[in-house]
Amino acid sequence: MIADTTRQWIELETGEMVKDVVRLTGGWTSEMRRVETTERSLVLRSFVSEFYRRHAEGLLTREADILTLLGRTAIPAASLVAVDAVGASCADPSLLMTLLPGRICLDDPGIAAQLAAQLVAIHQVEVDESTRPRVYQAWTSPERVQLPADAGTTWTAAVDVIRADPPSYDPVFLHRDFHPGNVLFDEGRISGIVDWVETSWGPADLDVAHCSTALALLHGPSVGLAFPAAYVAAGGVLARDKYWYFLDALGFAPDAEKVAVPWRQCGRDDLTPDLLRQHLEAYLEGLLER
Repeated sequence: MIADTTRQWIELETGEMVKDVVRLTGGWTSEMRRVETTERSLVLRSFVSEFYRRHAEGLLTREADILTLLGRTAIPAASLVAVDAVGASCADPSLLMTLLPGRICLDDPGIAAQLAAQLVAIHQVEVDESTRPRVYQAWTSPERVQLPADAGTTWTAAVDVIRADPPSYDPVFLHRDFHPGNVLFDEGRISGIVDWVETSWGPADLDVAHCSTALALLHGPSVGLAFPAAYVAAGGVLARDKYWYFLDALGFAPDAEKVAVPWRQCGRDDLTPDLLRQHLEAYLEGLLER
């Protein structure tokens, strides 16, 4: 399951023998594998596609720095074990970390309150200039939105919202890819937050918007539209500027296929392109009405 060079790197970095390697499901930007050593269970993230290999150094270095930072907080993140951000010793650029307990939960909209409370805690992580992550990057723009072939007025009105300049905001520490697929649950409670490669500095609304879109896609627009209120009820502060919510949602146009593939691998076979497009369009309609 892993190349000899990667196995040798793991054993050299840990001083432990690799006993077994099992591929994990649910990821789409990188290959995730559970590594059993003579001492413990670890997780290996490797960027194997040509596109992500080109960006691996920045992504993996960022995640290594963030995991080190979070080790000094109460956020339930993995501990960094080793990183080879350019693939100097491994077959692919890779990061090795501890295994967190739990599983993702993609079939229960009732987890929204826990997600909201956890996101408030993430946004309260304190950083100084030396540990502050990069400023957020937008994942779409009016020119890059991929509209459905038969897009109607809902879609064009949504794109018009993000033609404006980004609103001013009070920046906070962002996970930047916070959604149910990156949150682990054990016995009904959050046990871990994974995938910190996109951690950024920016508006809390952007993180809330991203989770709202994911909840709308997974469970229907009403669940996504309700998430900002759950965040505020948990103690969070939002500007509630609609720009951030449309900016995030349109990054999934037209049918959220980029997240649907790993979600289906995790058991949500019902999430067809047609259903996801319906959920996304109805969510945009709900945002426009607010």
